[in-house]
Amino acid sequence: MARSDLPRGNPCAQCGKPIAKPDWIESAPGRTSYLWTCRACNYRFEAIAIYDENQSEHQPLAA
Repeated sequence: MARSDLPRGNPCAQCGKPIAKPDWIESAPGRTSYLWTCRACNYRFEAIAIYDENQSEHQPLAA
């Protein structure tokens, strides 16, 4: 995944503060998983982007 493709500013699932970038990204056919850690409240969570299998270019709208 190109550095410019990284999701940025995703809100924390617990406190809502924006998180600069994911700690970990794992791609598999049809999906990409992101591990996020909030520096404000220390909450960690995973977000998964699932793609349409017929889609040739994988561009998640949100993570």
